[in-house]
Amino acid sequence: MKTTTIGIDLAKSVFQVHGVDAAGQVAVRKKLRRAEVLRFFEALPPCLVGMEACATAHYWARQISALGHDVRLMPPSYVKAYVRRQKNDAADAEAICEAVTRPTMRFVPVKSAERQGVLVLHRARELLVRQRTMLINAIRGHCAEFGMIAPQGARRAAELVEQIRQAEARLLPDLARSALLMLADQLDALAAQIHALERRLLAWHRQDQASQRLATIPGVGIITATALAATVVDPSAFRSGREFARLPGPGPAPELLRW
Repeated sequence: MKTTTIGIDLAKSVFQVHGVDAAGQVAVRKKLRRAEVLRFFEALPPCLVGMEACATAHYWARQISALGHDVRLMPPSYVKAYVRRQKNDAADAEAICEAVTRPTMRFVPVKSAERQGVLVLHRARELLVRQRTMLINAIRGHCAEFGMIAPQGARRAAELVEQIRQAEARLLPDLARSALLMLADQLDALAAQIHALERRLLAWHRQDQASQRLATIPGVGIITATALAATVVDPSAFRSGREFARLPGPGPAPELLRW
């Protein structure tokens, strides 16, 4: 039997594959180790391949598409309705295989490696900003124990660090000063790393037309513009601005934009 449609349940090591022929009869149902996935699809004639838009999905979509297959990503929440029995890898692969053929199914555009790289910049920056906030809060809290107070805000943290360096021994013991200065050094290093990431984002923004157009919207800066341009590959997936705006989370729904 010639396999025409395949559903693949992605995993870290063991992948479950479920394939059917043109009549809907099961043609293949097997498990594949990670190293076997591309060899399996190389041996197949071009067919429709469905998978959930989860972690590593865009990578596998690019790799399998390069072998001549038509790969389509779907939001996991949309596939859930097609699971017919107790949830497991085999049942998930079968549900994916059926869902990918539905005419009303909504698909997630496959992101290029470059756009995923931009999103990595954003996520790395977000992590560093959180760490910076944690350090500032720690420094403020420790200094407050010795009566050293500074206005709130990341930009005013430099004033507090300067107070630490100039504080007299009677106000700030040497033991506390040495620990706080270590935290201050980490804070300076984080600031430099965040600035370096922002320069990379600015360089990408200057060579991406979609990001530049988004930045012309009042209230939209480079950070937001580059994030939207890298995340939303195909704006036509949303029928209206209202649909885009009403989706949950910061921006478009994660299940539609999963990277």
